[in-house]
Amino acid sequence: MDTAEVERLIEEGIEDAEATVTKPRVPDEDHEDAHFAAVVVSPAFEGLSLVQQHELVYDALEGYMTTDIHALEMKTYTPEAYEEHGA
Repeated sequence: MDTAEVERLIEEGIEDAEATVTKPRVPDEDHEDAHFAAVVVSPAFEGLSLVQQHELVYDALEGYMTTDIHALEMKTYTPEAYEEHGA
């Protein structure tokens, strides 16, 4: 699975989400590297706790977290919070 596919799954699974996904470490050519980092911005996070926001991301990746994705670092923001604290 590549970063574009992870972005697509998140954006399709969370309303009005914009996801930026990277690989946070140098890939190991001898092993399949399935570590990703995601920044996800969506108004769907409004009023939700950080845990609930992360659950929405995990739900969008359902089925892939135990097969194609080994680890996922994530930062989630509402659009307003991203303008204030993101990037």
